[in-house]
Amino acid sequence: MFIAFVTVTILGVVFNGAAAVTYLIGHEYPKTQADMKGIPRKYVPVLGLLLAAGTVGLGAGLAVPVLGSLAACGLILYFIGAIIAHVRVGSRDIVGGIVFLATAVAVLVLGLAHHGFA
Repeated sequence: MFIAFVTVTILGVVFNGAAAVTYLIGHEYPKTQADMKGIPRKYVPVLGLLLAAGTVGLGAGLAVPVLGSLAACGLILYFIGAIIAHVRVGSRDIVGGIVFLATAVAVLVLGLAHHGFA
C-alpha cells in the first residue's frame, strides 16, 4: 500500500506541478482555455497558484499526512470545478481534467488507506 501511495503522490506532484508552472509563466494555453470558458485572464495566475499550493501540499503530505489529504481534497474540488466549467460552455475536452481528478482522488484514497481514516 505504501509504494502505491508514494507513487501516485509523486505522479500527482509532477502532473499538478507542470500545470502550475504552465499557468504561472504565462503560457498561451491556459489563457485560451480561460477565454473559451469565459473566465477573465487575470484569474489565470490565481488558478496557477491554487495548483501550486495543491502540488506543495501533496508533496508535504508524504511527511505530514493531513496536509496531503487536505491538498488532495482541494485539488478534487478544483478539478470538479474545471470539468464543470468545460461542460458549461459545451466543451467535450474533459479527459485531462478527469485524469487530474482521478489522480487527486487516488492520492486521497491511498493516503487515507495507508495512514488510517482517523
